[in-house]
Amino acid sequence: MRRRTSLALLNALSLSRLPLAVLFVFMEDPLARVGLVLAAAFTDFLDGYIARHKHLESYWGALIDPIADRAFVMVALLTFMLEGQLTPLEFGILVVRDVATGLGFVVSRLIPQFRLVKFQARMLGKVVTTLQLGALLAVLLAPVLVRPLVVAIGFTALASVVDYTAAVWRARARPGAPRPGGPNIPTPTGRGAA
Repeated sequence: MRRRTSLALLNALSLSRLPLAVLFVFMEDPLARVGLVLAAAFTDFLDGYIARHKHLESYWGALIDPIADRAFVMVALLTFMLEGQLTPLEFGILVVRDVATGLGFVVSRLIPQFRLVKFQARMLGKVVTTLQLGALLAVLLAPVLVRPLVVAIGFTALASVVDYTAAVWRARARPGAPRPGGPNIPTPTGRGAA
């Protein structure tokens, strides 16, 4: 029961980024938005840290955490584009990794060979997420840094998509491979799939 309660609290911490995203749309003060970006980043770090150090990783946490992360970032970036602080091209570059990863996840659920592949965070994905948060702060605090960050995110996102695709391809089920739970096909656990 205690583990279940702890997992529920961790998932609630992840889901707290959704109301933060809503607040981001309606708060126009740049400093308030900086606070929301920092709060979202802090909850992301905190739930991941607790999950890893207390061994509270779960299937649902692995789904909820990245969805909440992506929702906050996408809403914030879309808000900036609609307000004219980002061009549509910059917005597209900033979200290309998220769109590609989302499509890849859906496709992998449809193809039997990939259904049991374990989705988890990869280092390049974490770098892209960190750069995206930096871009959000740059829009608010140092607009001159936005363009260099967009370029860096573009290249890193491309590398991340290639890296993630290669990892999923290597982990796919092969004909004659052991069934679920076997050594070659990990089951979907772990927190985060960025």
